[in-house]
Amino acid sequence: MRSRSLVTGTVLLGGVAAALIVQTAMGSGSAAAAPAPDHGNGRSVVVHRGGHDATVPFTARRGGEVELDVSAAAPDADWSRKGDESAVVSVYADGKYATDIVIPFAQPIVRHLVLGTLRPGLHLLRLHFAGDRSAAGVHLAVLSGFHFVTYAAHDAGYLTARYTPVLYGRNLAEFGGPLDNAYSDTPLVAWHEATPAATPGHTNLQYSIIWSNEDGGTNTPQLMARWGRSTDIEWIYRVEIDQNGDRVPGSDTYQAANHVTTYFHGAYENDHAVLDTCTSNNNVCDTVNDPMRFFLSAQETLPAGQPREHIMDTNPWTYQVMAAEMTREGKIEAPSDPSTPLVSDQRNYLYLVVKKDTVPPGNPGPNWVGLAVGVQLKSGATIYRSDHFGSGGLPDWSLQRDDPAATTVELPPGTTSADIAQILVYRVVNGAPDPGYAVHVTGVTRGFFLGSDYLPQPSFLTWQGGVTLTAAAPSAVLWPTT
Repeated sequence: MRSRSLVTGTVLLGGVAAALIVQTAMGSGSAAAAPAPDHGNGRSVVVHRGGHDATVPFTARRGGEVELDVSAAAPDADWSRKGDESAVVSVYADGKYATDIVIPFAQPIVRHLVLGTLRPGLHLLRLHFAGDRSAAGVHLAVLSGFHFVTYAAHDAGYLTARYTPVLYGRNLAEFGGPLDNAYSDTPLVAWHEATPAATPGHTNLQYSIIWSNEDGGTNTPQLMARWGRSTDIEWIYRVEIDQNGDRVPGSDTYQAANHVTTYFHGAYENDHAVLDTCTSNNNVCDTVNDPMRFFLSAQETLPAGQPREHIMDTNPWTYQVMAAEMTREGKIEAPSDPSTPLVSDQRNYLYLVVKKDTVPPGNPGPNWVGLAVGVQLKSGATIYRSDHFGSGGLPDWSLQRDDPAATTVELPPGTTSADIAQILVYRVVNGAPDPGYAVHVTGVTRGFFLGSDYLPQPSFLTWQGGVTLTAAAPSAVLWPTT
């Protein structure tokens, strides 16, 4: 547990001052007192197109990696409407460009950002309405709840903060060229995973990003079937850390074009590797070719036994951005029809996570065996399947991976949990001949619909057990348990 010390500051906007109190993280071994109540974080600043920048002075009691939590809203913005997609606010720390904030909605969203390595003492945050990259119909942004956290050496989270990479945006002519992350495939959330390295005492850190979609690579119907979302999730950077917390020279890699793991030879800002999104499916390069910059906090981590989509569940607003982008880009079938593989209104899907393993482990190719989930409603005999079998789907739309895997099942509009009679699982063979592998299903860890606001509703479904699917017995009922 980290204790926190108060840091006081003032918000200055167009010469008008507003009292602000923010906090800076202290290490668990520090002698800092318990935090006092936070009385001033509710104040807002507003930045306008063509108007004055806002400035927020803050004091770091210790030097270290400084991160910023801030609530951001844009009253004119709507990610689902062309021409109103977002406001973009560029953030500067002591005059140095730190990050852009792409603000997709009028509703406030708390964003977690990195300001970089700062010394102890007084600093100045500057917020600029970036008119060159904001949508034409959006004229202002509102930011509030400024909360600064300093990770100093020996603090929990320090190494994660120290090596968090900088990611520049995408610049491809076929998708709009520079600044297209202001309205398409924008980075939303980052997180890290820490695992033991081969050398005793060393640790591997891996950093991943959730983008609002991917314009290239896997098509959207297949994304919904195989991954349970139309966002894109990719790891971007890995580095090995020694027992002293220092980078092992030459150990850092990134996920380059075609998902090839490539050694990093680019620039660093202190210990932050600088990367650039350089493909239509959000693989990265170690040279920069775009003016937009994203420096997202990666303090969140993935709990054991959870799929990567768990990070979306803990940041539910990402589902709203996901659905809005699909609507604006015309990728939603109208009227929605679950008998076709086209993407429906994303409120019509049941979102599931399934735990399974394949025998032999690893599901080796070239022919493999996957899993599909089926739903039968009380109103009829039709089985709606995650892979759209029988309605245009393909065998490789099934779940090949054996870690907990997210998927979706498209259902008729208006379906609720009360309408479901059965949930089934199916063994799916990709390629011929059938390799004969068995699929062992052991759990369903969540099942929910999106509400009218596109936010996830509470999960209504969990199941634990043991069902083995074979060539001789390729399907089984999971729920309700008989």
